[in-house]
Amino acid sequence: MKVRVRFAPSPTGGLHLGGVRTVLYNYLFARKHGGDFVLRIEDTDQSRFVEGAEQYIIDCLNWCGLIPDESPEKGGPFAPYRQSERKANYRQYAQKLIDEGHAYYAFDTTEDLEQMRIIYKTPENTNPQYDHSLRHKMKNSLSLPEAEVAELLKNNTPYVVRIKMPGQKHLKFTDMIRGDVFFDCSLVDDKVLLKADGMPTYHLAVVVDDYLMRITHAFRGEEWLPSAPVHILLWEYLGWMDNMPQWAHLPLILKPDGNGKLSKRDGDRLGFPVFAMNWADIKTGEITKGFREIGFMPQAFVNMLAMLGWNDGTGQELFTLEDLIEKFSIERVHKGGAKFDFEKAKWFNHQYIQHTDNATLAALALPYFEINGIKPTTEQLEKVIALVKERCTLLSDFWEQSSFFFIAPTVLDEKTIKEKWSEQKKDFFVALANKYSNTEDQEWNLLEIEHTFNNLVQQHAIKKGDVMLPLRIMLVGGKYGPGVFNIAELIGKQETVARIVSAVEKI
Repeated sequence: MKVRVRFAPSPTGGLHLGGVRTVLYNYLFARKHGGDFVLRIEDTDQSRFVEGAEQYIIDCLNWCGLIPDESPEKGGPFAPYRQSERKANYRQYAQKLIDEGHAYYAFDTTEDLEQMRIIYKTPENTNPQYDHSLRHKMKNSLSLPEAEVAELLKNNTPYVVRIKMPGQKHLKFTDMIRGDVFFDCSLVDDKVLLKADGMPTYHLAVVVDDYLMRITHAFRGEEWLPSAPVHILLWEYLGWMDNMPQWAHLPLILKPDGNGKLSKRDGDRLGFPVFAMNWADIKTGEITKGFREIGFMPQAFVNMLAMLGWNDGTGQELFTLEDLIEKFSIERVHKGGAKFDFEKAKWFNHQYIQHTDNATLAALALPYFEINGIKPTTEQLEKVIALVKERCTLLSDFWEQSSFFFIAPTVLDEKTIKEKWSEQKKDFFVALANKYSNTEDQEWNLLEIEHTFNNLVQQHAIKKGDVMLPLRIMLVGGKYGPGVFNIAELIGKQETVARIVSAVEKI
């Protein structure tokens, strides 16, 4: 049977890096086994639906290079790929479950449910659930006379459909990561399968759609593990057990400074993104930063995510997407959660920057220059990239590390210069500016610039080291940057002279 996997997000907001990792593991597994990767949008909860979130998910996957074979955008043989457009499919299966005694109508109001949690709360049961022990005390087709149920249905009384979880039943399934997993069904409440608006909940929809779309393997976060008995029973009750996908429940990505799942709040608190791309809150307009916008290369982001919970057993850390497809094995995914380390994430990005050609980096870094009003030529930017790339961890660093090539610094580290400033040094820099000013344009190159500097150092009987740092600060503004003569060569004779003269006048 052909391998078919799916990523089935809800369009409710930004795409967490844990979601992208789920996409990645699905994608790698499908590609390794010559299968299909499906994107299915689970938008049945209209109360949480956010306009634009679906396109945002698609954009994130496109940026990462994890392109689905079938999706709402591309279509496919099992369309439609939005659950809201498949609404008519679900009721018939809910009805089948009711007719065969595996589900029931529940007419309880919100107030009824609130009262249930109060009335049946005890020291032994602090959180009463709508389950096998309480269902007969509630307002449903199991507790009410048949005639009353018929009347309620006839009068279009709002209801939901709930699964009838068995009171005494144990289940087992084999997880591809965790091995055999066991469940006591008596501990699971009667989940809602069909809501009052006719929309299915996740529990019914995921089973029906995985069956109809012929999904062979389902990878999802470990937070869905408690729902597994409901889903197993639905596969069984609907007569589809022979077609149930193999499951793998992926470990959580944990906060770096404690236990628990990494959240947006953790990112805000610790100063790093948790979304793949910028997400703008539709209500407040607040923008949550994404990995793309702060300057991550997609290849580095994907490589980093692959290593958050998986390794190939060799100690290798850097993999191309093609390498990952070849090496990936779901059995080597860890059971335990992986703590997110932003410094390690940046290390991956730094490695990719160092191994990427300057032309590609120039194209990726260009937006960070344009947003600051600078539009360098491709040739200019490639030369600058070559000089500063070793110091860059994020694509955004290229502007921070090289803005002085295009804009004269407005603030100088005058304090450092003044600490050892003297009339002798002032005379040196006045002479240097004159010498550089009189240099022929065709002779303005790295060797001549340094040669002129060295000759003047000897003539003024001054230590080269005592004037190199001041020259750097004059050109750059601070104690950083690549070779000072490289800087002078690239900014040009006129700009070099102007910055030296301006600095000498200030000091």
